[in-house]
Amino acid sequence: MHILWGVLIILAGLFLMICGSLKSDFVIYRLLVARSKILWGKHVYRFHQITGVIVIIFGVLVALNII
Repeated sequence: MHILWGVLIILAGLFLMICGSLKSDFVIYRLLVARSKILWGKHVYRFHQITGVIVIIFGVLVALNII
């Protein structure tokens, strides 16, 4: 079960990282950008890229049953 949750967390991190890099216009991502822009302003895409990497690392740790 840890592998399933780890892979799902990794996919969420990839979604954040890729959409942040491409400055995507996907509906769900636009909602995330609108909420994050309040705090991060013009750096919102960089924030999502960094957060995506952190979430991917966390997903790998969950998949390996370390956490």
